[in-house]
Amino acid sequence: MIRKLATIALFAMVAAMLISSGCGGHGSKNKNKEEAKPVYVSKGDEGTISGTVSFDGVPPAAKSIDMSGDAQCMSAASDKKSDEVLVTSGKLANVLVYLKGGPADKFSFPVSSDAVVLDQKGCRYHPRTLGIQVNQKFEVTNSDPTTHNVHPSPRLNKEWNQSQTAGQAPIVNSFTKKELMVPVKCNQHNWMRANVGVLDHPFFAVSVENGSYTIKGVPPGTYTVVFWHETLGEQTQQVTVAAKESKTQDITYKSGTAYAPGSMQIGPALVLP
Repeated sequence: MIRKLATIALFAMVAAMLISSGCGGHGSKNKNKEEAKPVYVSKGDEGTISGTVSFDGVPPAAKSIDMSGDAQCMSAASDKKSDEVLVTSGKLANVLVYLKGGPADKFSFPVSSDAVVLDQKGCRYHPRTLGIQVNQKFEVTNSDPTTHNVHPSPRLNKEWNQSQTAGQAPIVNSFTKKELMVPVKCNQHNWMRANVGVLDHPFFAVSVENGSYTIKGVPPGTYTVVFWHETLGEQTQQVTVAAKESKTQDITYKSGTAYAPGSMQIGPALVLP
């Protein structure tokens, strides 16, 4: 009798474990069904969000980079100063701007057929910050007369590490999961850094030298606009886009202010919720 009760108890425990993990039942199917998003169908009434990212105050002093270990870099680099905080006439470049919430999270969107290119020139990554869609082609080129070693270090996507000699064909890869942010380094030149934001929709942009950015084709709705900078951190704003509306959304980073939680000076990658 005791053995029989023990067997029944063991069976019940195993069954409970299987149910909680989704094995042997409909748990995993239901989860996949919940995660599936309907495909967005355009009504031709999409809008635009654009603006300027400014910097108020004195930007941090650019540090000198020692490139003496590679003579080719010494001759190829026109500027040997750090470019983490790039401010020109009070405007901030290399800020990833992307949308969260609203239709951006409710629907699935086609992946652009255009490749996103990360170039190595003057022994720097160009652009330093970029956005890309899940499964979009990621192309790394080498415009330098020296060998680089491209090394993305994601948490959710597959890590890879590949050398690229001068004149070598582009390295072509992709990211299969959304992830903010994926740091990229060069194992040959420790000052080289880039940041890749992997999103499952096309509603993102990166501020250029004059601080401007533009996100096109935005479905009408209410969103959180996220502004992310690798050392200055993250800011957010709420915005509602009406049908065919062109919305202006400016933002300012202030000197000496820490903006959480987007700072990624060191530490692991940030992941979209």
